[in-house]
Amino acid sequence: MREAYIVSSVRTPGCRRGKGALSKTRPEDLLKAALEGLMERTKGVEKKDVEDIMIGCAFPEAEQGLNIGRIIAQMCKFPDSTSGATVNRFCSSGLEGITLQAMRIKSGWCDVAIGGGLESMSIVPMGGNMPRPHPEWSQENPDVYTSMGITAENVANRYKITREMQDEFGFHSQAKAALAQKNKRYKEIVPVPAVRFKEKDGITVKETFMQDYDDGVRPTTMEGLAKLRPAFAAMGSVTAGNSSQTTDGAGVSMVMSGEAVKKFGVKPIARIVCYTVAGCRADEMGVGPAYAIPKALKMAGLKVKDIDLWEVNEAFASQCIYSLQQLGLYEKRELWLSDSDKRIINVNGGAIALGHPLGCTGAKLCAQLMNEMQLRGAKYGVESMCIGGGMGAAAVFELCD
Repeated sequence: MREAYIVSSVRTPGCRRGKGALSKTRPEDLLKAALEGLMERTKGVEKKDVEDIMIGCAFPEAEQGLNIGRIIAQMCKFPDSTSGATVNRFCSSGLEGITLQAMRIKSGWCDVAIGGGLESMSIVPMGGNMPRPHPEWSQENPDVYTSMGITAENVANRYKITREMQDEFGFHSQAKAALAQKNKRYKEIVPVPAVRFKEKDGITVKETFMQDYDDGVRPTTMEGLAKLRPAFAAMGSVTAGNSSQTTDGAGVSMVMSGEAVKKFGVKPIARIVCYTVAGCRADEMGVGPAYAIPKALKMAGLKVKDIDLWEVNEAFASQCIYSLQQLGLYEKRELWLSDSDKRIINVNGGAIALGHPLGCTGAKLCAQLMNEMQLRGAKYGVESMCIGGGMGAAAVFELCD
């Protein structure tokens, strides 16, 4: 079987749903900015060379529906020969788009492709515009429709993840992100021509401005976090301060075969070693990484100690903590604390600070991981996330020399 390589990987800023800088920008324009930025960074490769574009989206409807993968290829002036598709695995949709392209390349069915993800949570609401759970089935087993916030409470209660533990994790996520912004660490970000509307002389006027940073980072204190009320259960422990932000964003990666890498003279960032998914109970969907990561490591012939860099999505602090506990990583606090120079887990902050734009997240984390693996010279990196409905996904990457 052939190898598949990521040769470039970018993301847009992640900006807060409703109140953020990208809330009025159509999802197609977010994705267009990411794709144009990717092509600019992939020197020597032209749009005509790209065979297919696979875009992950958790709620592929309305402005981000109608097969956004094909539509965006046309919007970005790729030739008619560049096909496109949309894939949905909820929170891992972006990673699914990348790894589906990798699998096609490994099988010999393709040589140059783009995978990525998109979500405008400001424009297409969580759950979509017309959710319609099956009435009889939801009476028999409603768990698959359970709010992710409630599943996070379930994880906290069942596995004794305290409010203090969750708040501490959230505090360090924000601190790491603030430090990364200060040190200009997010080199994977491409700016977006964002849109806003203003009233001028009684007329609504459309304005465009460039957005080039994540606008949800908000450094805080443990005292401030302790004052927040539970968000999903009256006597719960999951709050806005220890949960991911709902955000807007897009991310894409260029994936190539070894033959294509040589043909176009590009230097790959990393080899895609393997990707896998695993199922778990729907009402505690957040524990998915605890199942998916060991499965992926076994496939790769690696152990936890072999991994130099981790991106484990912080959908909620409770589920991320539990997953890290099962890997024996949470107790090694120096691996994730913001003031530790030995940290290798969510080193520049996670979704609590940077946001979780659902279908985009898998592509976003990939871009962050590729960037940081290069900066650190980290040989092996793992990306993982929980998935609504009761799943986990994980991918292993190996840095190219």
